Amino acid sequence: MAPRWAPADDVGLAPEEVRAAIRPPPMFQVVMLNDDFTPMEFVVGVLERVFRLPHPHAMQVMLDVHQKGMGVCGVYTREVAETKASLVLELARDQDHPLQCLVEPVPD
Repeated sequence: MAPRWAPADDVGLAPEEVRAAIRPPPMFQVVMLNDDFTPMEFVVGVLERVFRLPHPHAMQVMLDVHQKGMGVCGVYTREVAETKASLVLELARDQDHPLQCLVEPVPD
């Protein structure tokens, strides 16, 4: 029985052309926004649990959020970034914190 698909060389594309045609997916960053109510300890805990940041890195991101108004939590494919942002919002809502985060394309 013949395969239902044809290998790349059978359709006129060399393996190098196939590799060149495959591009990595666009990447998106999860950005946490500052507010005057969410405790810093909660933010650090979220960064450690959801984004799996080591404590010193989580502290630095939390300080960026606090001092600069926002901080990048991580860079992921769109679906992963949206899932992580949604989880952050759910955890914050469960604890009655107004913490917000955005998902945006990684700047060029």
